Amino acid sequence: MTDAFDVLVLGAGSGGYACALRAAQLGLTVGLVEKSRLGGTCLHVGCIPTKALLHAGEVADAARDAARFGVRASLDGIDMVGVNTYKDGVVSRLFKGLTGLVASRGITVIEGTGTLVGPRRVQVGDTTYEGHSLVLATGSFARSLPGLEVDGERVLTSEHALALDHVPSSVVVLGGGVIGCEFASVWRSFGADVTIVEALPRLLAAEDEASSKALERAFRKRGIRFMTGTPFQGVTHTDAGVAVTVEGGEVLEAELLLVAVGRGPATEGLGFEEQGVVMERGLVTVDERLRTGVEGVYAVGDITPGLQLAHRGFAQGIFVAEEIAGLDPAPIDESSIPRVTYSHPEVASVGLTEAAARATYGDDGVETVTYDLGGNGKSQILQTQGFVKLVRRADGPVLGLHLVGDRVGELVGEAQVVYGWEAFPDDVAPLVHAHPTQSEALGEAFLALAGKPLHAHQ
Repeated sequence: MTDAFDVLVLGAGSGGYACALRAAQLGLTVGLVEKSRLGGTCLHVGCIPTKALLHAGEVADAARDAARFGVRASLDGIDMVGVNTYKDGVVSRLFKGLTGLVASRGITVIEGTGTLVGPRRVQVGDTTYEGHSLVLATGSFARSLPGLEVDGERVLTSEHALALDHVPSSVVVLGGGVIGCEFASVWRSFGADVTIVEALPRLLAAEDEASSKALERAFRKRGIRFMTGTPFQGVTHTDAGVAVTVEGGEVLEAELLLVAVGRGPATEGLGFEEQGVVMERGLVTVDERLRTGVEGVYAVGDITPGLQLAHRGFAQGIFVAEEIAGLDPAPIDESSIPRVTYSHPEVASVGLTEAAARATYGDDGVETVTYDLGGNGKSQILQTQGFVKLVRRADGPVLGLHLVGDRVGELVGEAQVVYGWEAFPDDVAPLVHAHPTQSEALGEAFLALAGKPLHAHQ
């Protein structure tokens, strides 16, 4: 086995394996170091298994609510062994496909923990590997709070939660961001009592305020309790589970506490700083071309400042491979990266929130329109509620698109094209959307923003 490569990639998650595959496609020799399994967090303990659970929850809700559609059915219960078999099967098939793809491209997979021992040298076990270019893609880990001990039994991270063999009777979810809202949603679908504790003023605080309010209304209707603007103070074990104390002294008792306060960069103890890589709060500092400042060393994915999203890391990995190969790719526009929370209902967005747009262009420089899904035929068929909200610069292009409702995550592709196109409402309004589809809601919203609404909007 050679110990020298054109490109040496440290970490085989979404960013690392995408970089490796694209570099190999461009004719470069590639070494890919991974301490666990190809695919990283997203495939094994993140995006894929959580969305499989959410789909199982959707099936449970469909059975529970079947009478609404004139179907005689009942929900007998949740078989978590069966749910996990389904979930693990999805992961296994994707893992097998990825493993075969990496092997077919002639990429050398190096199993073990890699540590930087030179500017572009990585030691794995007793062997040192060198790359003409080095790509850092070591990913992230589930954070906790100072003094909050995660035991994996009563106090869990999302990784522990994915391995549960039963539906908890009650859960306190610490954190009302994407991970917290998704687990709250699935556990409620499975029949658990759920309370979310969030220190910030609203759920999904990074999203447009209207989207947050819509999700909060939907969660309230589903019986998901949430406490916003409420910092966590402590947790103790009880005979039945946990007792969670929040600011103000209220104590919440539940079987489990899920710690969903975000993810931190997995960079500690890997030799980055010792080799001159500039770091800030554990994150690797990069320029718009994802260069670290050490010649020939790049960084992608969750270890770089910005959104911690698998598709962002994937795009960055491809960008770096093309950069190394001399193709001079265009830098990634961070604001064009779509965001989706796969709760029930879903929340999706791309571009600026209304508040961010007004902060940049002033109140008079921004226009918005909201089209309610109540006027959309397919949404009525699906019995989902929500909206499409558009934010534009006055007499200018669309700055942000925000969607709430079941399945709207599938609409964010068109929203991303509109945003990336810097489209004006009159550019999009003439486009014909198939009927009946939820994508028509985007079309109707653009008709309204172009000054020619055909149906009711607010």
